[in-house]
Amino acid sequence: MNYPERFSNLPDYAFPRLRKLLDSHAAGGPTIQMTIGEPRHPMPDFVGPILAANLSGFGAYPNNDGTPELLSAITGWISRRYGVEMAAENIMALNGTREGLFNAALAVAPELKNGKTPVFLIPNPFYQVYTVAAVTSGAEPHYVPATAQTGFLPDYAGLPTDILDRTTIAYICSPANPQGAVASRAYWAELLHLAEKHDFRIFADECYAEVWRTAPPPGILEVAREIGADPERVFTFHSLSKRSNLPGLRSGFVAGGAKSVAQIRKLRSFAGAPLPQPIQAVSAAAWADEAHVTASRALYHEKFEVAAQVFAGIQGFQLPEGGFFLWLPVEDGEEATLRLWQKTGVRVLPGAYLSREAHGFNPGKTYIRAALVGPKDETQRGLTLLRDCLYG
Repeated sequence: MNYPERFSNLPDYAFPRLRKLLDSHAAGGPTIQMTIGEPRHPMPDFVGPILAANLSGFGAYPNNDGTPELLSAITGWISRRYGVEMAAENIMALNGTREGLFNAALAVAPELKNGKTPVFLIPNPFYQVYTVAAVTSGAEPHYVPATAQTGFLPDYAGLPTDILDRTTIAYICSPANPQGAVASRAYWAELLHLAEKHDFRIFADECYAEVWRTAPPPGILEVAREIGADPERVFTFHSLSKRSNLPGLRSGFVAGGAKSVAQIRKLRSFAGAPLPQPIQAVSAAAWADEAHVTASRALYHEKFEVAAQVFAGIQGFQLPEGGFFLWLPVEDGEEATLRLWQKTGVRVLPGAYLSREAHGFNPGKTYIRAALVGPKDETQRGLTLLRDCLYG
C-alpha cells in the first residue's frame, strides 16, 4: 500500500519524539512537566454554568461560521483590544487556531504564482502546522531563521527577490513560540509593505497576544488599519486556549478581508468541523470578559519574576516579552533534555523539535523550551533544578 510522498519527510511530531527520547530512561526525581504549552491556570467560573444551560445544543448541527452572539463578542473584543471595527463577515469561528492556520491556507493559496511553484515563508523555529499547510497546498516551505541576531523574528525583508516573488503566504507568530519575541509596529508595517510589493498574504498567528510581560503586543490588524493595507492580505488567528486557559475547548477565530473569509467559510462548509453550539456559547462569554484574563496574566507575571530570580546572572538568559515559554541556551538541546530528565525528573522540550535544519543550520539545536504553565511553587522548583543541573 502506498502513502503520499508529500508527507514522507515529516519528522515525528514534537511530543511523540520527546517520549522516544526520554521514556526508556528512569526519571531522576518526581516528574515536573514543563514541555507542552497547556495552561493550567483556573478556567473562568462561568464555563460550567453556560455549558449546562446550553446542553440541548449538542442535539443540533452547529452554525458553520459562528453564531451571531459569538461573532458579535469577537468583533467587540477586536474593537476593545485593537481599536479596529470589523463586521461579522470578516470573522469565522475556529476549532482552535491550528485548524484555521491549516485550512485557511488551503482556501486562499493559489496553486501557482507567476507560473511557478509557490512559496510559504515560515519562521524557524515554528509551529509545525505551518509546514503541513505548505506541503498540503503544494507550496515549497522556505524556513527563515529567527535567532538572537534577528531579534528572534524572521527577517523576511532580507530574502532574495526570486523567493519573495514566488511567496503566497508568510506565517508569523507574535508573541513568538518558542522565543517570546514581539513584533513591533515597525516590524508589522515593514512586513505589510513587503506583502504589497511582492503580492502575498500574511498569516499572523497571535494566539499568545494576551500573555505579555510589560505591554500589550501590537497586532497586525491595528497596524494594517494605520497604514491603509489591503485587508485581503491580512489574516489574524486568535485562540481561547492561552488567553482563557481553555485549551480543551478548541475555540478560536480567524479575521481578515471579507472576500478571503468567505473562501475560508466555503471550504469549511464542505470539509470542516464547526464548533458545537454549547462551545460557541462559552466562547462568546469568554471573549466578552476581561477579568479572568487579567487574573491569569498576573499569575504569569509572578512566574516571570521567579524566572528572573532563578536565572539571574546566567549568560544568554533573557525573559520573553510575551507568551509563557523560556527559550534557554544550551550546548545541545537533546543532550540537555535527556540529562535533565535523568538527573532531576524535569521534562522540557529540545529546541530542535520545534525547528528544521535549513541551509545547513538548525536554529533550535542549541536551545531547550520550558513552559511556565504550572503553579508558581512547582515552576520555581522546576526552574531551580534546571538551573542547577544545566548551568551550575
